[in-house]
Amino acid sequence: MTRLRVPDLVRLGGYGLRSRPLRAVLSALGIAIGIAAMTAVVGISASSRADLDRALAALGTNLLTVTPGQTMFGDEAVLPDSAVAMIRRIGPVQSATATGKVPSTAVYRTDRIPAGETGGLAVLAAQPDLLSTVGASFTHGSWVKPSYPTVVLGATAARRLGNVPAVYIDGRWWTVTGVLAPVPLAPELDSAVLVGWQAAGSYLSFDGHPTTVYTRSQDAHVSAVRSVLAPTANPSSPDEVKVSKPSDALAARRATDQTFTALLLGLGAVALLVGGIGVANTMVISVLERRAEIGLRRSLGATRGQIRTQFVTESLLLSLLGGAAGVLLGYLVTGLYATTQAWPTVVPLWALAGGVGATVAIGAIAGLYPAIRAARLAPTEALVAA
Repeated sequence: MTRLRVPDLVRLGGYGLRSRPLRAVLSALGIAIGIAAMTAVVGISASSRADLDRALAALGTNLLTVTPGQTMFGDEAVLPDSAVAMIRRIGPVQSATATGKVPSTAVYRTDRIPAGETGGLAVLAAQPDLLSTVGASFTHGSWVKPSYPTVVLGATAARRLGNVPAVYIDGRWWTVTGVLAPVPLAPELDSAVLVGWQAAGSYLSFDGHPTTVYTRSQDAHVSAVRSVLAPTANPSSPDEVKVSKPSDALAARRATDQTFTALLLGLGAVALLVGGIGVANTMVISVLERRAEIGLRRSLGATRGQIRTQFVTESLLLSLLGGAAGVLLGYLVTGLYATTQAWPTVVPLWALAGGVGATVAIGAIAGLYPAIRAARLAPTEALVAA
């Protein structure tokens, strides 16, 4: 008996699927759902990261932040009021600016709101070059007048306070001169009310000590600058200074996204397993229903290996149909969602290849037992049972 060629195997396996089209479609659908879920999850996650990377590339990743840490006794440390001037002397530093938290100060929409209802908004004294350093922009309005009681609202602060021409701070009305757009690299500014550095000292008893220093450095020297920021900002106690960069927070957010992605991938794997069980069930029933065909082929000289190969091929074709449909559906879902979010559509090649590879594995595993069972049927037994 000659060996079956690959085209013959494909035609033979296709005949088995065409003879029971509804069952084949339903079984392939289980595989397709699992593959589509996994492809879409990976694609949406990759598209989100691509959008984040694009935003970072536009804003720059050379922004470093300096904040006070803790003293050896566990108290909150204080940065010297000369910290910004000292940091500006570092050669590769392009710009440095600061904000300072004004303690015991709350912001109110009107002077009739109870003192305890502060809304959780921070009042920060801000230096004039803050916006250019952190890459912030206005949705409308302009920067504060440094020596006058004027404020700029962060995006979240503006949403909480509403469209107001002025806010009430420490017994005085402060004119709102502008509202900021969200600041990706300095999200703490979104929930802040910014006042001029001089105005904070004149009207709010601000002590002049910065609580956050923002600095831009030459891209090639970011690591070197980061290593000397602490002793430069506070030469007497460099261990009481914390130095970070926006990518640290972004990496933490990305880790959260990856955990969520892993959860969804697990759900997709469960769906894929259910689809594989459906394929196995279809193939087992197919063996029982086609015992006459198996017995006839065995009587005409087909070997056990050929029968086994026939049913494995049929299972692989069934899984590949589901896998191809699932990869296409997952890609379309990713593209649709990314378009609604104004993200670039990114589906990694490994996800597409992995989806097809997973279907091949599922098809081989699901079809192995039915194929072995079919091959073990004796010709006379199969024909009599049929």
